[in-house]
Amino acid sequence: MTKFTKEMVDSYAANLLIGLTDEENKMVLDEFEVIDKDIDIINTINGIENVKPMTHALDDQVLENLREDEASKSPEIDDLLLNAKQKIGREIEVPKVVGETNA
Repeated sequence: MTKFTKEMVDSYAANLLIGLTDEENKMVLDEFEVIDKDIDIINTINGIENVKPMTHALDDQVLENLREDEASKSPEIDDLLLNAKQKIGREIEVPKVVGETNA
């Protein structure tokens, strides 16, 4: 199995438009290491490859009124941004809700 690297985490963070410090990157890598170890333990269970994957936590329930999963065209970003009061380029500026504020 491929192990996550610092470069991979930095690349994914950049794609998500979030910046990670070296400390945050290490924290993510440490979490993935724990997850990888758990998956390795699960993979040692005899017959695990024969277990049918679940699609819902309550697979024995009959789910009604679910819509068909049909692909549709996404709205244009510029049209969506017309609804934003404050924006910087293609990003919407929102009030800070975490940490200290300079109000």
